[in-house]
Amino acid sequence: MGVAIRTAGDDDRELVVRLLDEAFQDDPVSGWVFPGREYRRTTHHRLMAAFTDIVLADGRIDLTEDGSACALWMSVPADGPGHEDAHAGDRAEDDDFVRMRKAVDPGNERVELIGRLTAGIHPSDRAHEYLWMIGVVPGRQGEGLGTGLIGSVLDRCDREGLAAYLEASSERSRLLYERLGFAAAGEPLALPDGPYMWPMWREPRTVQGPGAAG
Repeated sequence: MGVAIRTAGDDDRELVVRLLDEAFQDDPVSGWVFPGREYRRTTHHRLMAAFTDIVLADGRIDLTEDGSACALWMSVPADGPGHEDAHAGDRAEDDDFVRMRKAVDPGNERVELIGRLTAGIHPSDRAHEYLWMIGVVPGRQGEGLGTGLIGSVLDRCDREGLAAYLEASSERSRLLYERLGFAAAGEPLALPDGPYMWPMWREPRTVQGPGAAG
């Protein structure tokens, strides 16, 4: 049975923020950005809200009909990732990463750093679909919801000859993405005194027409 998916709108904002907050409480990267369970419980949702607002404005959020899983996508043109150039921040006093930190958790430099580091490894030479985040509420993981959400976009990528990119934040998710056709895109990103993130790239697969041999 397929996964029923719709595009989230502004009215779904709080649902998406809550879903992402719950889904990533035990994620290694979230634990690095917000160390300590109580600190993370009271602060983490503000970063998820900032991400949600960015993607609602400039990308697309796919949401399962029952609200148990969502995927945040950005369409990235060639010659530039969908967020601020990592080196631009060295020249700008109050760039997007600084504003993000000030809005989310002003004293937490890791909120700013995670944006700079991921932007620094983001491919910029080819247009692609960027899976910014995908979250499934605890208790519903392992049911194929994430695969269904990703698969619907990858099918379109294959039809349109478009690549896809993401950063896996755990070994478990990296293995899932490999099964969907993603492969390592360079060396893993080692967060300072923290976990790894794995940049992964997927070339579009050839879609055979009805009359093609197979």
